[in-house]
Amino acid sequence: MNNPIVNVRNMSVKFGDFYAVKNVSFDVHRGEIFGFLGANGAGKTTTIRVLCGILPASAGRVQIDGHLFVPGNQNIIKHMVGYMSQRFTLYNDLSVRENFDFAAALRQLDKTFYLHQRQKLLDFIGFNRKLNVVVKDLPNGIKQEVALCVALLHNPKIIFLDEPTAGVASRARLRFWQLIRELVNDGKTVFVTTHYMDEAENCNRIALMRAGELIAVDSPSELKYKTFGDTLYRLQPRVKKPMYPIPDVVDMWQPYGTSFHLRFRDGVSAAPHLHRLKRDWHIRQITPSLEDVFIRLVEGENR
Repeated sequence: MNNPIVNVRNMSVKFGDFYAVKNVSFDVHRGEIFGFLGANGAGKTTTIRVLCGILPASAGRVQIDGHLFVPGNQNIIKHMVGYMSQRFTLYNDLSVRENFDFAAALRQLDKTFYLHQRQKLLDFIGFNRKLNVVVKDLPNGIKQEVALCVALLHNPKIIFLDEPTAGVASRARLRFWQLIRELVNDGKTVFVTTHYMDEAENCNRIALMRAGELIAVDSPSELKYKTFGDTLYRLQPRVKKPMYPIPDVVDMWQPYGTSFHLRFRDGVSAAPHLHRLKRDWHIRQITPSLEDVFIRLVEGENR
């Protein structure tokens, strides 16, 4: 824990007068799944591109496995990281073998190492098709698994996954996260962005980005507790036109389908208000989800 694989201090990325990322600092521990969450345009992809050595930071200090981002270290750092972008990273009109061959050539991998690593990775995902199958003919979930293998071909220490399961069916998403956990068990570090809050529950720690700034970093359970304590309620209407809470006492009133999530302001005694509301609502105290945290901190009124 005292020797993080990623160390970022006061990093900013500026395009003209616009800060895509502004003065962020965080560490990623070895062997953890580190989640990076935020709305579109929050600065997540820009941050990943800096950490992969694709984009220079405008200010601040960045280290990967003890190596500073300074002239001369680019190739060392690029060898230590793997990157799977949010856009599909394989060539659809090439075969699986041709995609692997192309990636190996770009990285100038030794042929013996490459062939051994390719087979190891294909075994890892349980790939049972012919290597001459054209990528566009594969199901989306299998495509993403093959793309993960290509990103791991040079055996990096840390893998950056930017929205790896976007547009993938639920069953394939579960399978992909099983592979992520296996990678971590094998000693890899995984840095992942996702819009699926159920996926984010798999992370050891999560960083929340908003408008280019880092607003929170903690475990999923601590983020929930620090944001809500144990004072979140779900209200389901009993009648067609139910009575609503008094706005002055409400800290959060968020629709969830046909129900609402309610949190009272700090210092407000909930009991009399709940007694008043239960005539029109089925009320149940609930454990907050990461979606609740995300809505409150990233998309809420105080954003």
